[in-house]
Amino acid sequence: MSILYHSTRDNNKKLTASQAVLQGLAEDGGLFVPDSLPVLDKSLEELKDMDYKGVAYEVMKLFLTDYTEEELKGCIERAYDEKFDTKEIAPIREAGGAYYLELFHGSTIAFKDMALSILPHLMTTAAKKNDLKEEIVILTATSGDTGKAALAGFADVPGTRICVFYPKNGVSKVQERQMVTQKGANVRVIGIEGNFDNAQTGVKKMFNDEALKAELKEKGFVFSSANSINIGRLVPQVVYYVYAYTRLLKDGNIKSGDKINICVPTGNFGNILAAYYAKQAGLPVNKLICASNSNRVLYDFFKSGSYDKLREMDENGAFSKDRKFILTGSPSMDILISSNLERLIYHIAGDDDKKNKALMEQLNKDGAYEISEDMKARLDDFCGGYASEEDTASKIASLYKECGYIIDPHTAVAGYVYDEYRKNTGDDTPALIASTASPYKFAKTVMCALDDKYASVDDMKLIDSLNEVSGVAIPQAIDDIRSAEVLHDIVCAIDEMPEEVRKFLR
Repeated sequence: MSILYHSTRDNNKKLTASQAVLQGLAEDGGLFVPDSLPVLDKSLEELKDMDYKGVAYEVMKLFLTDYTEEELKGCIERAYDEKFDTKEIAPIREAGGAYYLELFHGSTIAFKDMALSILPHLMTTAAKKNDLKEEIVILTATSGDTGKAALAGFADVPGTRICVFYPKNGVSKVQERQMVTQKGANVRVIGIEGNFDNAQTGVKKMFNDEALKAELKEKGFVFSSANSINIGRLVPQVVYYVYAYTRLLKDGNIKSGDKINICVPTGNFGNILAAYYAKQAGLPVNKLICASNSNRVLYDFFKSGSYDKLREMDENGAFSKDRKFILTGSPSMDILISSNLERLIYHIAGDDDKKNKALMEQLNKDGAYEISEDMKARLDDFCGGYASEEDTASKIASLYKECGYIIDPHTAVAGYVYDEYRKNTGDDTPALIASTASPYKFAKTVMCALDDKYASVDDMKLIDSLNEVSGVAIPQAIDDIRSAEVLHDIVCAIDEMPEEVRKFLR
């Protein structure tokens, strides 16, 4: 069955999958969604006998229907190769009464590798299929991990350039160093004086700036995105949830048809939306548990049905307190504008583009919107929870004490939220927790959670301490940046972002 894509704000203009991948963001500011959500055409029993590449093809072929079998398998083969340090690509570790899906075994040691290893191949294949003449300019905002994974994926890829914006003081030292040491003739990294939401809003404004797009098109450039707003980022993320279920099945941890819970630490909502798409495709999922850090805008939404980026919900359920943007030890989740939530809003509105557009316009105008009772009823798949900084540190410490297993702070947010969910509901359904980054990316936060004596120690020195404590080899990605030269040192104001793009392309 051929699947076409359209904007969440306009059902009428249809694009093929490859066209949607190339364009990234819809012209009206909406996000591309499939005209119908596909269902797995192979049984989970059949899929359990396949490796990661085999499962990836069976899932992605359902969404990317205008790619030929040869094209799609070629993209998969080039993406999931020796850059991953384990044959399983996404191994599972049982610890503390849950299954941790380790999504950080790629070259930049974060879950973004799972999709950004393949996106450049999907994009360059799409460019050929659609006879694109212009050079593709990837504009990306990052809260820490997307930036490095996108830079690594697109570095020196012919016919592309990539410009990454990140909050100068809003990422970990390791995350920043990974980005600013990135080599490649076609890459540029720019810090902004602001937070991730400012960077994301600035990038979206450039996508919607018709004069800027026309100016660059005349010079032979066209914009696209590597953020999870791009459907080419989202579809590969569906794969690892299906794959994880089949590994639990293959190892005898569950029986075919058994339901699982999936708990995901998320800020921009893309990673848990992929799990929702996996459930719609036929994966037996009971609950999708959305785990937030202290920036708990998503928790408040699932609790109340109101999305409010300006005010925070109090203990009485009223939005009475000013919402503050909090810099936490899990910086990739320090987000108040969850872009991918728009796709879910569109679906629970009954795929009603007009209703969704009205809500997004209200968010833009008033900083908030409230969904209808009917839409709330369609959120049954989800529940939300959040972890404070103290909760996050306690989970890192307790899991290490109980199991000798060390997790990064984002994964710890999910681990804590899952523990609270199980305690409050008594639900003992087998649980899969998305482990989104190597603890080595956040050595300072992890080591301070184990013992506050590390608070005054330099981040880079703590890498060796973490190695001693964990017994896990220091990843190549970390060794590489310790002595690497800083190649990108630009910092700009938010309103200077378009001019920095012009300079880069000149």
